[in-house]
Amino acid sequence: MPREHREVPVKQGSGIRKSGKVFGHRPTHALADGELVNRSPMSKTEIPMTKRPPRSQPTWTDVKAKLASLDRMGLIGLIQDLYAAQKDNQTFLHTRFGLGEDVLKPYKKKLDRWLWPDVLRNQNISVTNAKQAISSYRKAVGETAGLAELTVSYCESAVGFSNQVGYQDEGYFDALVNMFEQALKVICQLPAADRDALIVRLERVRTTGDNLGYSVGDDMDSLLADYVPT
Repeated sequence: MPREHREVPVKQGSGIRKSGKVFGHRPTHALADGELVNRSPMSKTEIPMTKRPPRSQPTWTDVKAKLASLDRMGLIGLIQDLYAAQKDNQTFLHTRFGLGEDVLKPYKKKLDRWLWPDVLRNQNISVTNAKQAISSYRKAVGETAGLAELTVSYCESAVGFSNQVGYQDEGYFDALVNMFEQALKVICQLPAADRDALIVRLERVRTTGDNLGYSVGDDMDSLLADYVPT
């Protein structure tokens, strides 16, 4: 007679033992706060699986608290270390305290470097770095007359380089036109007697811009009409 096949019910959660191993779901247990942990079949203790909280980044508040604990000599020593650490720090302090014959000179030098590079030495162009020079001056002192001079110098360097070497890049020209407008906005904040010479320089920039294409000259014409009354 054929052997009768019988199904043996398996209790839920018991798993199925095969070849000395138990196959089934590892039980999970809930903590009081609702967090789940895993328990090994042989373990009698529960270990919460929690993430280590991320370490927060220091802020100006943290630095300020440390500075408050320094005496006068300690502060001077710290500033001296910063002065020696980076040339940009030197430029910042010279500008803030009005030291040197021409505080704008290092900023103009950066504008020329990044807007009118030496192509024979394979120097690259960087509108971002050129703008950063103006931003650095603004943070150091931000005088309106100085900002006007630097924004006009930006336009002169950019249009001069493009005209001289035939450089054509739409992004470069967009930045030039935007800076042209920024220059006009700053110039309008100056006393009337200080505006004329700067406006004349921007009109020369506009004339050269007509040679560049991409509607650079036309855009500059429109901006001059908007900001400079005839």
